[in-house]
Amino acid sequence: MRPRLIVGNWKMHGSLDAVNSLVTDLLAGLDSVPVANEVGICPTFVHLGYCRELLESSRIKLGAQNAHSQESGAFTGEVSAAMLAELGLSYVLVGHSERRQLFAETDQAVAEKFLAVQQQQLTPILCVGETLEQREQGITEQVVLAQIDAVIDQAGIGAFARAVIAYEPVWAIGTGKTASPEQAQEVHRVIREHLAQQDAEVAKAIQLLYGGSVKAANADELFRQADIDGGLVGGASLKADEFIAICSCAE
Repeated sequence: MRPRLIVGNWKMHGSLDAVNSLVTDLLAGLDSVPVANEVGICPTFVHLGYCRELLESSRIKLGAQNAHSQESGAFTGEVSAAMLAELGLSYVLVGHSERRQLFAETDQAVAEKFLAVQQQQLTPILCVGETLEQREQGITEQVVLAQIDAVIDQAGIGAFARAVIAYEPVWAIGTGKTASPEQAQEVHRVIREHLAQQDAEVAKAIQLLYGGSVKAANADELFRQADIDGGLVGGASLKADEFIAICSCAE
C-alpha cells in the first residue's frame, strides 16, 4: 500500500513571526497525525533556512516551490536545485500551474527542472492540470498526459520511481471550487494507467496527489479514492488546525 503524502504549498505568504507561529502550531498538533502519513511543507525561499531550524528532528519534511534548471550561472533572482539540496530539503515543486501560467513555463522547461531536481537527489513533485476551458473542450486527458510525457521524453519512465505527481485542475486552485471525488479519481486513474503502459511497477508505487481547494471538509472523501494518495494543499496549509485535520484524515 502506498503511504499517504500531504504537502502544504505556502506560495508567497509568510513573515518570520507568522512562520514561527505556524510551524510551532503544526508541531504541536502532529501527534494526531498517523505515523504512516508523510507530511511536508513548501515555504518561500527566504523562509526555508528558518523552517529547517524550526523543524529539526521533526517528521515534517521540507520542500521548495521552484528551482532553476541550471546548477549555477548568470540567472539573477533564481535558485538552483544544488543550492536547495544543501539545505537538506526533500521535495521541490515543478510545473505548478501558477508557474506555467504567470511565468510562461513550458512543458519542456518543466521537464528540465524535473531533471535538475532529481540530479541533486531531491524528489520532484510534478504538477499537472487543465484549465476550465480545456476541461469544457473535453481535452483534460490530452493536456495532463502531454505534461507528463514531456518529462518521460527527457527523463524516461524510470525517473518516476523517484518522483511524485500532483494533479491540480487549474480551475480549482484558489477558487473555492473542487473537483468532485469522482472527477479527481478519474484523472488520477488515467495518469496511473498511462504510466502502467510503460512500467507497471512504477505506476503501482508512485504517489499521486490531488490539489485544488483541498480542505478538511473534503479531504477525507478525496483521499478515499483508489488512486489518490494524498494532497498538495494551498490556502488551507496556512492554518495549522486545518492542515493538521487534513493530514489526520488521510489514512
